[in-house]
Amino acid sequence: MTSEIISSKELSKIDPVFGQNSFDNHEQIVFCNDKDTGLKAIIGIHNTILGPALGGTRMWNYNNEWEALNDVLRLSRGMTFKSAITGLNLGGGKAVIIGDAKTQKTPELMKRFGEFVHSLSGKYITAEDVGMTTADMDTVREVTPYVTGISESRGGAGNPSPITAYGVFMGMKAAAKFQYGSDVLEDRNVFVQGIGHVGEALVEHLVNEGAKVTISDINQERLEEVRSKYGAHIYSGDDIYSEPMDIYAPCALGATINDDTIYKLKAKIVAGAANNQLAEENRHGKILQDRGIVYAPDFLINAGGIINVYAELEDYDRQEIMRKTENIFNTTLEILDNAKANDITTHTAALNIARKRIETRKRENSK
Repeated sequence: MTSEIISSKELSKIDPVFGQNSFDNHEQIVFCNDKDTGLKAIIGIHNTILGPALGGTRMWNYNNEWEALNDVLRLSRGMTFKSAITGLNLGGGKAVIIGDAKTQKTPELMKRFGEFVHSLSGKYITAEDVGMTTADMDTVREVTPYVTGISESRGGAGNPSPITAYGVFMGMKAAAKFQYGSDVLEDRNVFVQGIGHVGEALVEHLVNEGAKVTISDINQERLEEVRSKYGAHIYSGDDIYSEPMDIYAPCALGATINDDTIYKLKAKIVAGAANNQLAEENRHGKILQDRGIVYAPDFLINAGGIINVYAELEDYDRQEIMRKTENIFNTTLEILDNAKANDITTHTAALNIARKRIETRKRENSK
């Protein structure tokens, strides 16, 4: 990370915040810094028309601060549409902490971050994301009530990962129904890229249904562990995108569908848990459409996690969480059918529905 000071004249040319495409009319961006704990974090609040901005905190060792800013902008924007399309009365927000979660995360750092969240008076509510655990959310809860995904022993909804995975599984089955005429995934070749908490839970669902699962991850120890538990095949090649497969399930970081990979892809379906899977939403969505590859919009099918933590705010039970998450199957089918009928990309079809709900609420609020 550079320590050089950029002059105001040079900075104005760069337009590092408002000039980014991912800025997309964010309401607020908060930069959090604490020398004593080493905290460097960014909170992005994209839209609060439907309700307070809820979204997880990600701790990642970004290459530079611009990369962290761009990530939080894209993620918080996605949360707006995720909540809108799922019918939740929530806005979109997200936070990133710059650093290595394995070596730099401490209880003191998490509490200091929680104090920054608290300073926003509920406009932003945080939750678990990459590099975070339920225990971390419990620590944040010590200094602010504006956190979800705390442990069940403390009255929370617990780890959202299994519910996220179940929603992805439902969306994947809907995409299979649309593409192949059947939602049965038995004997389908599914490549799961990234086997963190969500990826592993998705592998379990797929194996239980009889799918032929291949897994890929940068952590060899995790690969061996998941193979041992579920009998999945470990991918040992160097170009997963060129491999023959029925379904590609990206479950790690975003933008894996990009200029370098999109024409290699042999899958007939893209359905995974990662956020912002399309590096360029409109252009890459159109290329997938033209190639006959069904894309299940990520911000729809990975919404199980936010449904899970929303239960803490609305006080509904586990049965209702599962019912709402299972309904991702129906919503996905509706969007795929809508896209086909109107000759638009599935991403555009999903985005149109989300934006319509936000605009309707905006008009109601202005009356």
